[in-house]
Amino acid sequence: MRTIKLTIEYDGTQYSGWQIQPNGLAVQEVLENALSGLLKEKVRVVSSGRTDAGVHARGMVAAFRTERTIPVKAFREGLNSLLPPDIAVREAVEESPEFNPRRDAVAKHYRYTIYHSPRRSPLNRYYVWRIGETLDLAAMQRAAALFVGEKDFAAFRASNCAAKTTVRRIDSLDISLRDDMIVFDVRGSGFLKNMVRIMVGTLVEVGRGSMELHDIERLFQELDRRKAGITAPPQGLCLVEVFY
Repeated sequence: MRTIKLTIEYDGTQYSGWQIQPNGLAVQEVLENALSGLLKEKVRVVSSGRTDAGVHARGMVAAFRTERTIPVKAFREGLNSLLPPDIAVREAVEESPEFNPRRDAVAKHYRYTIYHSPRRSPLNRYYVWRIGETLDLAAMQRAAALFVGEKDFAAFRASNCAAKTTVRRIDSLDISLRDDMIVFDVRGSGFLKNMVRIMVGTLVEVGRGSMELHDIERLFQELDRRKAGITAPPQGLCLVEVFY
């Protein structure tokens, strides 16, 4: 039995998220249907995690097992001939039988993009959060440093998050200005449901002057989601890479 690891890129605009669910079409469902068509057998994939409706990925990792002996490159080429234009397999490699995309992941890199302009941008609307008002970038950068380290992120998770523990490790949180885009690059060991989006929403409140550094510190002490910022819109978020 072979274990095949796939690195997948997708535009999540038209999907209900990565994971199969009853209320909409998921990326996982489309991928598994394509795999079943290619291999002529029912295939289930195990992923490194999940993304919500409207969230994108450049480096989602998933794996499946098969007894088919076709060359590894045929998995990539064959799947890409069956997948829709908004989903593509970037890489296919054979792994050891013990490989598990979720369990073996040591870190993930997410990127959130804000279009910082008073003018609408039709071409960017599915990939950014547009904020027209002035934001204090330096204040946001100072606040970002408070998120780095191993901390309890209970104030930065969705109310329906089912994680057993809310302690997570953030290795870096960098905020940069690229023309009229504010880019948040977050790397860490793992993330709670909506965690990155709530972190970004909270940092935007700092940029607006509605929250200060001591407010961020208090969030890590009081662990109260109601006192954090809003959940930033999904379309600005992209899973860039999973590290092993």
